[in-house]
Amino acid sequence: MNVHSSKYKCTECGKCFSSNRDLTRHRRSHSGEKRFECTVCEKRFTTSGELVRHSRIHSGEKPYKCHQCDKIFRVFAHLKRHMRVHTGDKPYKCSLCNKSFRQSSNLQKHKRCVHSNRRPFDCRYCGKRFKSNDNLKHHVYTHTGAKPYSCRHCSECFTWPDTLKSHLLKSHNEGTWFTCHICEKKFTESCGLKEHIRRHEGVKPYVCLECPKCFCTPRELKHHAVKHSDAKLFCCGLCAKDFKRKRNVPIHFKKCAIKLGFTDV
Repeated sequence: MNVHSSKYKCTECGKCFSSNRDLTRHRRSHSGEKRFECTVCEKRFTTSGELVRHSRIHSGEKPYKCHQCDKIFRVFAHLKRHMRVHTGDKPYKCSLCNKSFRQSSNLQKHKRCVHSNRRPFDCRYCGKRFKSNDNLKHHVYTHTGAKPYSCRHCSECFTWPDTLKSHLLKSHNEGTWFTCHICEKKFTESCGLKEHIRRHEGVKPYVCLECPKCFCTPRELKHHAVKHSDAKLFCCGLCAKDFKRKRNVPIHFKKCAIKLGFTDV
C-alpha cells in the first residue's frame, strides 16, 4: 500500500517504494554513491546485494540450481530466465506481429531488426547499412578476411560461429546433428531443419503484406519486400549516395572514384 500511496517516492524519477530504506538505497543510483567495495578487485557497488552477486565471479559460487537439468547459476534471475527453456514460457510479446520471446532483450532486438527501417551503421568498404553495430562488425569480416572463431581441436579458424559449429560436427564429432525425419538430411542448426521441413510440407508462413506471395523463410520474404519498399539500404562510401540494390553500388563507386580523382580505386 505504501507503493500505491506514493509515500516513499523518488523525486528524481518518480518510482515508489514500500519503505524508506528501499528509497534511500534507490537514491544512490542517481547520486552515483557506491559504498560497497570488492576486496579482491576493488570494484565498487551501490548496494550490498550487487557486491554479493559480483563476489561470486571470484569465488566461482553458483548457488542456484535447475531441478530439471542440474544446470547452476550465480544469479537467481538467470535461473528464472533459464527455466523458461523447460516451461516454454515466452512472456515478452511483440505488439506488432504477436511473436513472443523468453527474454526482453530478444524482443527489443526483434523490433529493431524486423519492424524498424532505421539502419544507422554503414560499412566503410561497400556502403551497406546495418541495424546494429554487431551486424556491421560481422559483415566487415568479409572485407578484411578476419577469422576470429578458432577450433579448440585443430588450427582451423573461421569467420562465422555457425561455420565453426559445422566444422566441429563434421570434423571432430562434437555437438548434435539435427536430422530430417523425411529425407535424413542433417543440419547443424535447429532453425535450418525447421526451414527444410517446411519445404517438404509446402508450408509458407511468411506472407508479404503488399501482395499475395508467401515464403518459407524470413530471408526470402525480406529479399522480396525490397520490391515494394522505398528503403535504400546501400550507399556509396565516397559520396554517400543511396541505392536500393547492392549491384548498383560498384558501378557508381567506380564512376565516383574517377570523378573525385581516386585513380587507384
